[in-house]
Amino acid sequence: MLGMLALSACSDSGGDRADGKLHVTASFYPMEFLAKEIGKDHVKVTDLTSPGTEPHDLELTPRQTADLGESDAVVYLKGIQPTVDQAVAQSGVKHVVDAASLTQLKKHGGEVDGHAHTTGDNGTGHDEHEGHDHEGNGNDPHIWLDPVKFSQVAKGVGKALADADPAHKADYARNTDDLVKKLGDLNKKFEDGLKNRKSDTFITTHAAFGYLAERYGLTEEAISGIDPESSDVSGSRMKELQKLAKDHHVDTVFFETLTNPAMAKTLAKDLGVRTAVLDPIEGITDKSQGKDYVQVMESNLAALQKALGAK
Repeated sequence: MLGMLALSACSDSGGDRADGKLHVTASFYPMEFLAKEIGKDHVKVTDLTSPGTEPHDLELTPRQTADLGESDAVVYLKGIQPTVDQAVAQSGVKHVVDAASLTQLKKHGGEVDGHAHTTGDNGTGHDEHEGHDHEGNGNDPHIWLDPVKFSQVAKGVGKALADADPAHKADYARNTDDLVKKLGDLNKKFEDGLKNRKSDTFITTHAAFGYLAERYGLTEEAISGIDPESSDVSGSRMKELQKLAKDHHVDTVFFETLTNPAMAKTLAKDLGVRTAVLDPIEGITDKSQGKDYVQVMESNLAALQKALGAK
């Protein structure tokens, strides 16, 4: 009985731990970034997805599952890592925040035409689109690539950490405000940086940038859709992309650092155009074009500006 009580005390508040910190488990890098930026010195963050690992393919070890169950708080994004979703559901952790529940989701596929959708705010702080379905299948989980949506998630994570560690509520609130401002500044950089452009269309390996495309009125065309590891790309799809690239004067095919770039390079070779990196920021490695989320997003902006002929 005493052992059970001690274990319960450990999972109730970071203040009861020997190091005095709130122990937070994050499912993959974007969630780790939020937890560290908002928690700062008050938290110890463990990322379930090691650098260089494709998050969609993560398989948890028994040790990771056990450690997750002993966390004071969990920050994850339901729908992107099935093994994490299952482990969180069975963990019994009291303070769990699902990023997907903090903003509205949308279904995206191989094509996202930014001019066909509204990106206005409905007054609640959430984007207003038709077809939102939190519980449905096939929703695009890549919300962190839209700074506005990521800001909405940050606010929810801040509240969750404050609930888990009320003694530092004011610090979490202040850190959240700082991060929201940082993301607002990033959004403004994208708005200004992509205003005067020659083209709206860009081609990527997989459809990770749907929310970003809609936010800034762009058109994303993906080789393999939402699944980054899909190798089932039809010949007709490649022909469609070849025609689209010529019609819209596309001079760049983007690939990623954590997935196989073969299809992107093949398409670029067929078109006689260059390749470049557009990073979905699912993890930070030595190959990343920056040391954190904001720096890599700024690198993505520079890559898009060059590809779209923005001045």
